[in-house]
Amino acid sequence: MSYTPINKGQFSLETPEREAEFDRRRGSDDLAAYAENRRLWTELPRTKTVTDYPQHVDIELASLCNLRCPMCYTITEEFKQRVNAKLMDYDLFTRIVDQCAEGGVYSIRLSLRGESFLHKRIVDCIRYAKQKGIKEVSSLTNGLRLDEEMFTEAMEAGLDWISISIDGMGETYEAIRKPAKFDRVVEKLKNFKKIKEDNGRLKPVIKVQSIYPAIAENPAAFYDTFAPICDFVATNPLIDYLRNDDKNKIFYHEDFSCPQIYQRMTIAADGQVMLCANDENNEYVIGDANTQSIHEIWHGEKMRFARESHACHRGYAEVEPCKHCYLPRRTEPCDVTVGERQLTIENYLNRSQEIGT
Repeated sequence: MSYTPINKGQFSLETPEREAEFDRRRGSDDLAAYAENRRLWTELPRTKTVTDYPQHVDIELASLCNLRCPMCYTITEEFKQRVNAKLMDYDLFTRIVDQCAEGGVYSIRLSLRGESFLHKRIVDCIRYAKQKGIKEVSSLTNGLRLDEEMFTEAMEAGLDWISISIDGMGETYEAIRKPAKFDRVVEKLKNFKKIKEDNGRLKPVIKVQSIYPAIAENPAAFYDTFAPICDFVATNPLIDYLRNDDKNKIFYHEDFSCPQIYQRMTIAADGQVMLCANDENNEYVIGDANTQSIHEIWHGEKMRFARESHACHRGYAEVEPCKHCYLPRRTEPCDVTVGERQLTIENYLNRSQEIGT
């Protein structure tokens, strides 16, 4: 047996009822197709089945960001030296989406390392992907540039769901997400909810997420603030994005096998295709979308090597980005109280939860 975590890293602060409603809204355009996608998302990694095309493609519209958060890898010298920080050319984007549509890719996400809403044609990108038949189009944002007008345009273009990173509350949030203002992000979310209600829309469903140390003193207050104005509230322990952890104190699941190499493909803003969504520094480039097809890259030699390494539980030792990834790391439970509910999240062994470490 292999340890193959399917959605490791983020933890729900939600009730079972709201989790079910989030899924219903997220898949509301075609619940059968959504259910099948969720089934494959779990089954393919566990059976180590390589499909003709990936189920999901991350398309990085921007590797640039308008914030400098203290725990983010984009502020490191290694990232600056290795990554071509830019906005994706629209022609490249449409070529990628055309291939995704032809290959039956279920979902795309218009973000990865930077702030996707810095891309001047993000609404056009959403509209183009939906018109081509992509079932689910999503994005991640820090919410600074996204305002009510842009949200409305994205909604009308067909955006299915969006994750908004809101690390902490009040002064904590403003210290981490400077120059964003907490009262303004709360105001936006209230207005986004009203815009959807006024237009009779369920989508885009909205998930709010925070790193756990930013809300650890009072996770219930965070939940109570955002649950009424969004569809889902989640948190995640602080990952070693800055690579400060002592390598001798990192413990791995020895039987680890990566799920992402059977689920998704990750294409950077310059067209370079990374091993996975956790290869932040382009350390294992598997192809170039400017000159190669998605199908060719997905079945290429570098992907075959990664899959073979993980199949024999050597990926975290043999593949560079896997050595630094949070997925194979061992964890320990941490109890969280949200109102009258007792929840458990998992923190990585020997992993500091002090922001900026």
